[in-house]
Amino acid sequence: MKFNILMIKQAVLILSLIMITACARIGPDIIQASGNDYNVAIQRTIDEQLLLNLIRLKYHDTPFFLEVNSVSSQFKLNTETGLSSTFKKQETPESIGLTGKLSFTEQPTVTYLPLHGNDFIQRLLKPISVDTILLLANSGWSIERIFRLTVDDINGIPNAPNAGGPTPTNVPDFKEFQSIANLFRELQNKNAINFVYDNNKNTSIIFNDDDQTINLLRKKLKLDKYKKYKLINGKGIVKGKNDSIILSTRSFLGVMYYLSHSVDVPDKDKISGKVTITYDKSGNEFDWSELTNNLFKIKSGLNNSNIAISTNYRNTWFYIDDSDLDSKTTFSLLMQLFSLQSGKSEGIAPLLTLPIGQ
Repeated sequence: MKFNILMIKQAVLILSLIMITACARIGPDIIQASGNDYNVAIQRTIDEQLLLNLIRLKYHDTPFFLEVNSVSSQFKLNTETGLSSTFKKQETPESIGLTGKLSFTEQPTVTYLPLHGNDFIQRLLKPISVDTILLLANSGWSIERIFRLTVDDINGIPNAPNAGGPTPTNVPDFKEFQSIANLFRELQNKNAINFVYDNNKNTSIIFNDDDQTINLLRKKLKLDKYKKYKLINGKGIVKGKNDSIILSTRSFLGVMYYLSHSVDVPDKDKISGKVTITYDKSGNEFDWSELTNNLFKIKSGLNNSNIAISTNYRNTWFYIDDSDLDSKTTFSLLMQLFSLQSGKSEGIAPLLTLPIGQ
């Protein structure tokens, strides 16, 4: 009978070692899989929430933000082992059976906080700073894209300032501003312009060349002939010698309103008066894609499977096309602006431009 007991002990030992080895591998696998899943789910939730709020603004509804404040998860690993044997008359068991079972349970806790009070003012209502604009430009973002999103006017030249709120009834004035933004982008692509943040906390733009594009830009902005111009956040044009480029910036909420005009509203909602229709002087409906062309577009209807982000609102599906790289790039920039508005960017802008990106 001692031989039988020894065999049983060895079997239990082998089974225990197998279970321990399995446990050691399961732990890291669970953490890796769970961490990636949470990362993807939270990022997608944030994207869909931002898209939803853009659509709400188009319908004159109130935006609302919930932020994931914390995520914690507890894992409980359960192990079971079993041993069975059958005997007849002899002392040696006729058969020995080993069984084992591993299982785990997860108990996640996700904490959401609504964006309100000082956080709401800081992130949604505070004007975007010139420092933030320079930080983004020096990080490789297109200065044209940044200007079109964040600036109401430059040296008094308007960029659809009435589009920074609920849909206006009058056609916005923006075409001259877009031509200026295009000139800045052209200079950026040629590395003929630098955005500088000096030790005296002054932000400036430096022209590295003196070609026709720069001269045309000077003419449009009514600038005297200098190579370096101060970049100032404010309204109006500085009196005396014109050595400054003055930007009147939007708040993040203003940027959202600006992009909300790109929402493709179903005809049934237009007919029922759920959205404002903008008409030109001839009485024709204004096409807001003229303003947001090559910048952003939110489609409706889910008539294809090529979708990057989607959400359902008022019984209609709205989405960003996965092959619309301009819209996806602008949406990514919008997310970065939202993150930057939560903190201070003063004094952290790089001195020189980096390689040009999207």
